[in-house]
Amino acid sequence: MADHERLTLADYPLAEKRPDLVCSRSGKPMAAITLDAVLRGEVTMDDLRIDPAALRRQAEIARAAGRPTLAQNFERAADLVAVPQDVVMKAYDLLRPGRAKSRSEIMAMAQELRATYGAATIAAFLEEAADVYDRRGLFRFRF
Repeated sequence: MADHERLTLADYPLAEKRPDLVCSRSGKPMAAITLDAVLRGEVTMDDLRIDPAALRRQAEIARAAGRPTLAQNFERAADLVAVPQDVVMKAYDLLRPGRAKSRSEIMAMAQELRATYGAATIAAFLEEAADVYDRRGLFRFRF
C-alpha cells in the first residue's frame, strides 16, 4: 500500500475488498492459505497468525467510519501481536482491580512492554490505567 493511500469504509472488509493488503504474520497472502495448502503441509501456525499491519489497517477503517474507540482497540491489539501470551496475561492480571498493590507495578509492566516489545500504544494504556487506579484507590488488595 502506498504511503499516501488512505483506507476508507469502502475498503471494508479488507479480505474481500482489498485482499492484496491482507497477509499473515509470516507474510503469506490470504489466497495461499487454503485447505489444500494445509493438507500439503505448506501452511504453518505462523501463517495463521494475524499481521499487526492488518490490525492497523482495520483501525484506519474504523477511524474513517467514525469509530475512534474501536480504532484504538485495533491499534492496541496490533501492539500485542509480538508480546508473548504469558506477558499479556501478567499485564491483564495487574489490571484486575485489587491485584496490583502499587502504581509502580503497572508502570513497570508498561515500561517492559514499551522497551522489550515496542508496544508503545498498550504501554500508554497501562500508564493511563495506573493514573485511574491511583485516583480511585484500586491499589488496595481487595480479595
